[in-house]
Parts: sequence; structure tokens; C-alpha cells
Amino acid sequence: MSGTGDNDMTAAYEPDPQRTAMVTVADELIDPARSPIECPAAPLLAGELTRRGVPTAFGPLHLDGPAEEATGTSVLTALLPAPGRRIGLGVAASGGESGGQRAARAALADLLPMVRPRTVLLAAPRSFCAGVERAIEAVERALGQWGAPLYVRKQIVHNTHVVADLEARGAVFVEDLEEVPDGARVIFSAHGVSPAVHAEAGRRGLRVIDATCPLVTKVHTEARRFAGRGDTVVLIGHDGHEEVEGTMGEAPEHTVLVESPDDVADLEVPDPERVSYLTQTTLAVDETNAVIQALRERFPALRGPGSDDICYATTNRQDALRDIAEESDLVLVVGSGNSSNSVRLMELADRCGTPAYLVDTIGDIRPEWLLDAGVVGLTAGASAPPRLVEDVIAALGGLGPITVTEREAARETLQFQLPPAVR
Repeated sequence: MSGTGDNDMTAAYEPDPQRTAMVTVADELIDPARSPIECPAAPLLAGELTRRGVPTAFGPLHLDGPAEEATGTSVLTALLPAPGRRIGLGVAASGGESGGQRAARAALADLLPMVRPRTVLLAAPRSFCAGVERAIEAVERALGQWGAPLYVRKQIVHNTHVVADLEARGAVFVEDLEEVPDGARVIFSAHGVSPAVHAEAGRRGLRVIDATCPLVTKVHTEARRFAGRGDTVVLIGHDGHEEVEGTMGEAPEHTVLVESPDDVADLEVPDPERVSYLTQTTLAVDETNAVIQALRERFPALRGPGSDDICYATTNRQDALRDIAEESDLVLVVGSGNSSNSVRLMELADRCGTPAYLVDTIGDIRPEWLLDAGVVGLTAGASAPPRLVEDVIAALGGLGPITVTEREAARETLQFQLPPAVR
């Protein structure tokens, strides 16, 4: 079966007995007479097949193989317009008129109409912040010094790729300290922990490396200080987030959590003249300001931290996205679903009136998002590796000519010292 494109070709697929996938997605098209044809958008095609429930594998498709009738394999390939480059797409599915073959046809048919020239507006800053880099390096150095297993309480940062990479190198991620053997070495994540967790680690003789972001530590210190002077501490944050749990644990009997102005309306405190507020470091600035304003109206004597608790990296990434969102037809935010700052970026773009989606992998990008998107805004949460942004750009460039323009809203030079144990 041949497909549609500027120069369509029928290719043959050479089955690999090691492959168990129903469909092979071409990572390159082999042309013996010329150089191989790149397939940068292959992960987008694989993502479509995955959503259809079809297992996939990547591999080359040969343009000079035996005919389809001789192999029982359906193959669809297409060359795409890209001045100065040879790019294409290809899928191969064997086994007669199978579900895999039908899915392959449908997935490629859905993706081909998305081929067009595009501009990518790249927000800067994006991706890793100083606190994330510090936490990841702490794990890497600890693995280098002491080897595996190295236990990490919770995800060191909220990104599936970072966690998978460190797991492959010997890090063991656990939800609770009870999963860590007595006397073992354990790292606390960048989100921080409560005093109760520190105390448990001490009782168990655990060798702790505390990778809590210094900006989270600042909030913990403020919580103790505000509670110590007799205030009710109102923490603005998201219930269940690890950072919130750690901060509330500093003075649990004096701390209450609010998430919205509606929560403020229902808030009752022992002394309205003695109320202070703190915030989770990864919130949306505009939404947080609305909650703070509601607190000020309800408690005129409200006191707060000397400087904003929302971290510089969260603020910078939101400012940078705001600069490009209104000019974009679509915003893609690279980050994992449990990353608060990544989700806040997606929500910010929505408030700017631009459709926005959170993508953990390239395969998460759906063709229908790209249909009318001539200008794509692109950013990444503070816990997302920079290489993922580069991979998204490469994949979009596999659907036609692409122009990348970076917009820098701020320049980040801050660095944090590593925890003493791994310096």
C-alpha cells in the first residue's frame, strides 16, 4: 500500500524476528542509491499508534526490498516537503488485513495533513532550574561515591524521564521511609520533608542526604518563625503536593491550607489580628496574588514573607510564556503531569486564550492539535530536561520546514551549593 506525499514510494519491510510489535515505524528510510531519508516525526506517528492500542517498534524501512505481495506486509511511506532536506514518514505492518495494518493506515492518514511550514516561539528561561539541577546532581554524585542501591524518598524531582534515568543507574525510589533498610543511605527530594520524617530517619539510623531546594527550605524557616510568634500560618498551595506536606509539617497545629479565594471566605482563625501567609514555591503568580488579596481583605493585619515565596524560576518561566502565548496558535508545555510548575504553565497559556497541552513525551502530541497551528509556542517546566524540548523541535521539523525563534524574558545565573555530603 502506498501513501500520499510529494514523492510517494512503496517500500518493503524486512521482518525482524526479534521484534514483537505489530507495526514498525520508520526511523529512517533506506535508499541504496542515495543517503538515508530522515524520519524526525516518527515519534509522533508512534504516539498515534500507541493511542490506538497498537504496539510499535522503530526501525529502518528499505525502499528496494521485495514487493508487498511477496512479503504479506503492508507498507506506507511518504516523502515530505522540506527544502534542503530529505524527510519522510513510514510504517510497516505484516499479518494480512490486521488491526495493526488498519491502525497504521489511519495513523499516517491523520498525520499527513499536519505537514506544513511552522514557526516555533521558544520561551526562555525553560527547563531545569538551579534547585532541580542541584537535586539531580546530588543523586548522581551519591551514586558515583557509594554506588547502588541508593534510596530516594519520593521522586527527586517531578519528571518521569529524570526518575527513569536515575533508576537505570541504581537509584531506588520509595514512597515511605519504611521501605528503606535500617542504616541505609537515603536522599530527600527537592520538595522537602517535614520534621517528623527527619526524626524517623534519625531513629532508624539512616544516612540522610537532604536535597531540599534552598528556596523550599526558606519557606520552612518562615513557617517556624511565623508559628513561633503566635500567628496562624495560612499556606497557599495544592493539597497533597509533597512540598505542601513538608511545609505544613513544620508547625501542623498552627498551619491551615487554602487553595483559592473561596477557601479564604470560609477560613476561621483563633485571632484575626495574628495571621501570616506563605505560599508553595511553584504556583501561578496571578492566581496566588488573587488569594493573597482575598486574605488581605479578610484579615487586614495580614503579614507575609519578606520576599515572595514563589521561586524565581517559576516566575521567570511564567513571564517568558506570557510573552509568547498570545502570538501562538498552540502552546506545548514539556513536563510531567505531577509537576506543579509545568501544569501552571499550561493553565497560564489557557488564561491567555491559547490552547495549551502538557506533553511528557513526543508521542503525547496529537495530530489534531497541529492542524491550524502555524505558530507553536514551546516551553518546559523547571523539572523537565532540556533535551526533551530539543526532541519536540526535531519532531515538529519532521512535518515540514520550521523556524525557531527564542524569546528571552530573563537570564538565570543562580546556582546552589550541593548538600555537604556530596560536595
